Amino acid sequence: MAKKEVKIEYNKGWDLAPAPESTSHIKLKKKYDLFIGGKWVKPSSGKYFDTINPANEEVLAKIAEADAKDVDKAVKAARKAYDTVWSKLSGKERGKYIYRIARIMQEQARELAVIESLDGGKAIRESRDIDVPLAANHFFYYAGWADKLEFAFPNREVKSLGVAGQITPWNFPLLMVAWKIAPALACGNTVVLKPAETTPLTALKLAEICQQAGLPDGVVNIVTGAGATGAEIVNHNDIDKIAFTGSTGVGKIIQKAVAGTNKKVTLELGGKAANIIFEDAPLDQAVEGVINGIFFNQGHVCCAGSRLFVQESVYEKVMRKLKDRMESLIVGDPLDKNTDIGAINSKEQLNTIKKYIKIGKEEGAEMYQPKCAIPKKGYFCKPTLFYNVAQSNRITQEEIFGPVLAIQTFRTVSEVISKANNTPYGLSAGVWTDKGSKIFNMTSQLRAGIVWANTYNKFDPASPFGGYKESGFGREGGMHGLSAYLNLDS
Repeated sequence: MAKKEVKIEYNKGWDLAPAPESTSHIKLKKKYDLFIGGKWVKPSSGKYFDTINPANEEVLAKIAEADAKDVDKAVKAARKAYDTVWSKLSGKERGKYIYRIARIMQEQARELAVIESLDGGKAIRESRDIDVPLAANHFFYYAGWADKLEFAFPNREVKSLGVAGQITPWNFPLLMVAWKIAPALACGNTVVLKPAETTPLTALKLAEICQQAGLPDGVVNIVTGAGATGAEIVNHNDIDKIAFTGSTGVGKIIQKAVAGTNKKVTLELGGKAANIIFEDAPLDQAVEGVINGIFFNQGHVCCAGSRLFVQESVYEKVMRKLKDRMESLIVGDPLDKNTDIGAINSKEQLNTIKKYIKIGKEEGAEMYQPKCAIPKKGYFCKPTLFYNVAQSNRITQEEIFGPVLAIQTFRTVSEVISKANNTPYGLSAGVWTDKGSKIFNMTSQLRAGIVWANTYNKFDPASPFGGYKESGFGREGGMHGLSAYLNLDS
């Protein structure tokens, strides 16, 4: 007996009253210095730069620009803290500090979420419900591992590395900081971290939290700046470990810079994830997963499902449902709780997205955008579909990092595996089907570090994350994330 299709009606005909999140409870300084040795230190050059609210183009704060002298000062502070305090503490004592940081993050979660949305443009629902709770959970998780390292790696001698240099991106500002700092501290290392220059505020708020938690001076140091500051960290002779999340291009530069040194490295780079819908999939659930995988986060995710493969027999149905769902999306003020899609992080990134939309049109693909209005001020982009695209199209092969989805069809399992793997990247993928055997078959053949089944963009502190090919190497999260910050001798 044929299944009866149930048509879902989305909100398309009525306006929702604005529901802005309050900013009265947040505390932002007009100017932020560098956090070195447990103190706020002015930059050697005296230079500061603006961090901008991408939703209204207004300046949020002045941020210190660190140079080589500042980075050296931070590394020396981290080395002193490692030699004199942190490496000498028991795992149990280290865990107490990390746990305390997690608890204060929970207490200040509302403030952190609002600042994250102000600085990065992400919808408040994403910051409030996903990013900040996950960041706190990573500190909780690794606090628990701090005194159990010998059980994580039985019959092996476990030693910390020393000073870790860490560079984080703008798409998950606080969460990426948590992914890096928490395991580093749990393993007994000290840290010099540089957040992305466009989204430094929650990292600097975390520095304040470290002070509140009584973390020994120099264990965590945060230096702000652009690419030159990151390069100083990578090239510093007294750094034992480099952890970088960002573009593949910069990742290759880092790999060359550390070649021939003893520095341990993990790189989490770009992606061009395939989201695959089979004809036996729960289609409404799959469409919502596609929307979540590429649009709710403005496409600002390295694991964003930016390529969609739909089995031919359900292609028309999926396209209709996808377009209907897109018409209900609200693009606008990131602090409005009704907003689905917030602001693009920066003017430069918006220009990159527009460039790729133009390329998609020039390549002959068909384009669809919903009729939703977007604010006149700020950096906003409508969610965009490209269909009838070729495997060789640039919008299919290159990472866009925006709310742009390229759609292709397939007939057989072997065909879609071939198409999905035909990319320089290998970070993530999604499979939608009601057959468990098909899921296991797909996951064994998809060349991706993480594969979601009948869901997308779900994270857990206990689950490792990382990629293959030009998506980098090493894993963050889970027990695997500990080994990146340890010397393990048999």
